[in-house]
Amino acid sequence: MAESNSDLLKEFCIPTYIFNDETKISDVPDAPKFPVLVFINSKSGGQLGGDLLKTYKSILNEHQVFDVGEEAPDKVLHRVYMRLEKLKQEKDEFASKIHERLRIIVAGGDGTAGWLLGVVCDLKLPHPPPVATVPLGTGNNLPFSFGWGKKNPGTDRNSVLSFLEQVMKAKEMKIDNWHILMRMRAPKEGSCDPIAPLELPHSLHAFGRVSSTDELNMSTRAKFGCTQGWFAASVFHPSSKNVAQLAKVKIMKKYGQCQWQDLQIPNSIRSIICLNLPSFSGGLNPWGKPNSRKQRDRDLTPPFVDDGLLEIVGFRDAWHGLVLLAPNGHGTRLAQAPRIRFEFHKGAADHTFMRIDGEPWKQPLPIDDDTVVVEISHLGQVNMLATQNCRSKSVYDPSSTSHHNGEEDDDSDEEDSRNEAHVFRKFGAAATFRIPDEVDISQLS
Repeated sequence: MAESNSDLLKEFCIPTYIFNDETKISDVPDAPKFPVLVFINSKSGGQLGGDLLKTYKSILNEHQVFDVGEEAPDKVLHRVYMRLEKLKQEKDEFASKIHERLRIIVAGGDGTAGWLLGVVCDLKLPHPPPVATVPLGTGNNLPFSFGWGKKNPGTDRNSVLSFLEQVMKAKEMKIDNWHILMRMRAPKEGSCDPIAPLELPHSLHAFGRVSSTDELNMSTRAKFGCTQGWFAASVFHPSSKNVAQLAKVKIMKKYGQCQWQDLQIPNSIRSIICLNLPSFSGGLNPWGKPNSRKQRDRDLTPPFVDDGLLEIVGFRDAWHGLVLLAPNGHGTRLAQAPRIRFEFHKGAADHTFMRIDGEPWKQPLPIDDDTVVVEISHLGQVNMLATQNCRSKSVYDPSSTSHHNGEEDDDSDEEDSRNEAHVFRKFGAAATFRIPDEVDISQLS
């Protein structure tokens, strides 16, 4: 068994000379088939992140394992790829194979994974390294969608070896990458940043000011392998304060369009979710699977992860979310689009709540005649590693279409109902209603 594990690890280990200028060993063994860089958020999952970091460093070369809290992924990847390019120019065949076969493992929550995917997208490599995700967060929607589970697989040596075996067998899939832009007026006094850095979630610290010379407005930006965004009115706002009153929402329906069109939002909608995954809040699917009639009449499609479209779903309140627990349940499907824009104006409220890739924060809204703009738009793709029977589906995979057609919702569409009492009767007090065993009720939001 020890010899078998040793053979397995040889396929992942990267020699130290790849990372620095130490003397090159003349008898370097054959290049590993699955060389990996491992990025771990040591603060994720309580003690689990730190324990996992120690295990990976003990079984792989410690130079290929990184704590994102100590060194940001963008700095690591820039350094590694610069080194590989230098060695390739020196006709180093071993380094060329490492460059060609490189894979990435990231262990953390959805925010950490999204941060790393954004960094990979920024590199603009001809063949970006595919990424496998270890679930160490709360919702773990990204790992769950690509077949890696919702709960941490363990931090001991055997668990890590088992995960590496899955990485060997994994398939590559594309996932859309998204750019988020936030624009707001800089304050007249104090910091030029309307949101203090420490108030932003961990994965959003990549936001940077676009222009330091713009005295009227301050724009911030970040790139994500963005999987989901959530925008909601405060629970302390009266029920009359819906999304339509908080913001004007616009979309661009097609690529290449230069004109925004207003998204019609029912007055009852108090929160909007923008999705690029078939999983939200720990495994629920707010978009569902539109039946053939809705695909034809409303130009809706199943939720593919590589079609360049966000699924935009609305909810009335927490009770409305219970429909996700029913077979084929879903929220109010509003639209699918490659680009969406929220314009928050003065008057409706002084703040709203947002969440990107599982990371929440409280967003101040205008107090004068100004506008806070949040815009999400498609920005290329990155490669993911997925298990063979994962939930995520590709628009280019013929089997995806047949899979979805077998599980589409029926014509009695819950989204057409506007009667709250009907929702309570159907999902609140029905004797036959039962939360599925696989749903973790603590993850509902």
